[in-house]
Amino acid sequence: MKMILVVAAFLSLMGILFAEDSIQFTDWSAPVNLGHIVNSGYNDRNPAISKSGLSLYFDSNRPDLDAQGGFDIYVSQRDSLEDPWEDPVNLGSTINSPYLDGCIGFSPDGHWLVFTSNRPGGCGGSDLWASHRKNKRDDFGWEAPINLGCVVNSEDDENGPFLIEDEMTGQLLLYFASNRLLGGTWFDIYVSSLSEETGTFEPPEPVVELNSEKPEMHPNLRKDGLEIFFVRGQPGFGIDLWVATRETTLDPWSMPVNLTLLNSTAYEFHPSLSRDSTTLFFASQQFGSFDLFMSTRTKLNPQK
Repeated sequence: MKMILVVAAFLSLMGILFAEDSIQFTDWSAPVNLGHIVNSGYNDRNPAISKSGLSLYFDSNRPDLDAQGGFDIYVSQRDSLEDPWEDPVNLGSTINSPYLDGCIGFSPDGHWLVFTSNRPGGCGGSDLWASHRKNKRDDFGWEAPINLGCVVNSEDDENGPFLIEDEMTGQLLLYFASNRLLGGTWFDIYVSSLSEETGTFEPPEPVVELNSEKPEMHPNLRKDGLEIFFVRGQPGFGIDLWVATRETTLDPWSMPVNLTLLNSTAYEFHPSLSRDSTTLFFASQQFGSFDLFMSTRTKLNPQK
């Protein structure tokens, strides 16, 4: 009995230490539309904010002179975190194609761009493709994309790629969504690790605690890997932003929670968290076509 009490006291103490050591935030603010400089009268979707916070990538079907067709990837830049966003620029034909290109994610070092495309040369449906750049600050230095191969990609659709380095294991992990096991009906979230031996991604595994009988897509993690944002929906009833947390990257995710303060009766898509974890960018269809929005929160223990 004495040993049981000692163990219980130790576990209780560890729980307190975890709670005290965890990052604390305020609630999210009301969403704000990014305005007419970034948004157009067409569909502007799937934002991805750079590590510096000075480049905002997204995809759009706006019919400008540089459009390649379908959806293209654009970037809007700003000089500092306090400056407004500048006019978006099409990434051009090196990245974009006449097909559907978008749904972007970055590698932690900023040298790789991973995106979704249904262009020819893939494994079927929409695949994950990757492009490299030598200068991580050059938004127009991307090289010709390569397909990530038919271990990660399937005959069905993949979307929402997000790369993160697990600080506990040092592994580079690729989170994404796929409908490979569901007959093309809806999506689940998967994760794959990069093999150091082969330099390729291992067969992906479903993140079972996040998946349900409804579609889940567009995973996006906090840099420490302890908070994940994604979308969950029900065909015909809209798609919402959800969030889950965990104590360490070796633990399972908590029960997901609906981000009711950010969601509308329309579709919310593709959350993208800033590097300091205080700004969330996403797309919403509440005004007809998709627009880009943002919401902010404040860190309560900024020393973490």
